[in-house]
Amino acid sequence: MLSVVLAIAAALPVASILAPGPVLHSTAADAAPADTAHPATRFEIVVPRAIRAEPVTGRLFIFLAREATPEPRLQAGGMVSVPFFGEDVSALAAGTPGVVDGRAYGYPYEALQQLPAGDYYVQAMISPYTKFARADGHTIWAHMDEWEGQRFNMAPGTLVSDVRRMHVDPRRESTLRFTIARVLPEVQVPPDNQYVKRIRIQSKILTRWWGHPMYLGATVLLPKGYDEHPDVHYPVVWEQGHFTLSAPFGFTLDSASESPEARQERIERTTGRESRAEFRQSWLSESFPRMIAIRILHPSPYYDDSYAVNSANNGPYGDAIMQELIPYLEEHYRVIPKPYARVLTGGSTGGWESLALQVWHPDFFGGTWTFYPDPVDFRRYEQVNVYKDTNAFIIQRNPWITQDRPSERRSDGQPVVLLRQENQLNNARGSHRRGGENFAIWEAVFGPVDKDGYPAPIWNDHTGAINADVARAWRDFDIRDYLDRNWTKVGPDLKGKIHVYCGDMDNYYLNLAVYLLQDFLEGTKDPAYGGSFQYGRPLKGHGWQPMSDANLIREMASTIKNNAPAGEPVTAWNY
Repeated sequence: MLSVVLAIAAALPVASILAPGPVLHSTAADAAPADTAHPATRFEIVVPRAIRAEPVTGRLFIFLAREATPEPRLQAGGMVSVPFFGEDVSALAAGTPGVVDGRAYGYPYEALQQLPAGDYYVQAMISPYTKFARADGHTIWAHMDEWEGQRFNMAPGTLVSDVRRMHVDPRRESTLRFTIARVLPEVQVPPDNQYVKRIRIQSKILTRWWGHPMYLGATVLLPKGYDEHPDVHYPVVWEQGHFTLSAPFGFTLDSASESPEARQERIERTTGRESRAEFRQSWLSESFPRMIAIRILHPSPYYDDSYAVNSANNGPYGDAIMQELIPYLEEHYRVIPKPYARVLTGGSTGGWESLALQVWHPDFFGGTWTFYPDPVDFRRYEQVNVYKDTNAFIIQRNPWITQDRPSERRSDGQPVVLLRQENQLNNARGSHRRGGENFAIWEAVFGPVDKDGYPAPIWNDHTGAINADVARAWRDFDIRDYLDRNWTKVGPDLKGKIHVYCGDMDNYYLNLAVYLLQDFLEGTKDPAYGGSFQYGRPLKGHGWQPMSDANLIREMASTIKNNAPAGEPVTAWNY
């Protein structure tokens, strides 16, 4: 789950963020038709041949900010964002203007005509898409991750203009022209050191399915003494979460070198966690369990993370991870390649993945410590029951009273963002579920393929009406439902392996689905599930964790020792 940016841009009054938005549309082409009585300003964006000679298919953007720095594109894209507007473009030739006008779809203003007239710092951007001729027979265009983690406004190869100060009156007919000035460079991968290693491999499985070279990777954190003990093999903590080139658990040798991504993750996940310096001190201390920690990297064309399962739209990421990436890592590092010595953890997106990997591969992993997972029961998809509710955006209290459904709250219960607004942001960033946001990847992972080759929407973007046929197709990825249907088969291998932690006021309402999962598991018999649930109370939000990362690893190490078969050398990795 992507976190909301904490700074509000000066261009946006609070009312424009929190007020219920207008009816939403699914694509830039049909989202906000131009008001012919009041023609909108027209932005023209030209790519010089010297910048890019070949035609570009992708999405054009215009960003408008009150402040010049950081660049307007970097002030946009989250739930709290400066205004931006996007329009798809196909085979735009060098020198030919691409256009963003009143037909473009935007956020937080749906249409350009709604933007207040005024002086803005304005920047144009083009996000190029890649053609994927998939093995399922569909050909689509989407953003190919270049190891930046699907950051649409800073991805390598993105075309950006200089920032210009100008007066914009969208209800006055005029043409404002921009020229692309540069191409964003490749990602600079941090250097390895004696403890942190990074790998990237091409996946044959994914490459065949997507019809384009596709990659998996990992950041590996080695224990103290790894090189000095060449005969020792180690248990592995498989950490799940959003794409980052930082080390597992944010480990750094020097806190001053902490990456912006690691710093943001640390800020978001402070409750119950130690500082990076404290974790480093524990990891390198004389008494700490010697384990390897590996964070796997698997961005897809829809998100910075694939959700680690096979799916109709996203492809066979589950197979690629289990049959290619994990075997590669177990071959190249001295791990104990046995179930008791493989444990999982992760929070939010990584929480869902850590639980899903354990549930779908119950005899391969030895346990999961799952934190504030994305929806594990689709009767509480945030607040929506996808099986029974008829509308995602609206709560029908009675025949006369309705209210907009929030999708985020503060930990004191105050609503922050409406579901229709989050949906609007996703569509402003990209049509056909290519916005790189949560709803995009959830529909890509959980749902069927639509006739156009893109994910089938679970709700109508105009009205919020839920498509019951799509909702039924989601059942295969409803973790609670899967366990209910398959407990006699998977239960014996899951006994004692599931440990879930969540705040009682999770900002994205994720605790509601966790309660339903707990209700089911605590009612299991033959076998009883034998795991644990723990809730932060009172008023603990998204990111709550009851123990430090170091103590989490200590608990995992103790469990691994207790579950090790007779004769396993558990003392060797406790030097």
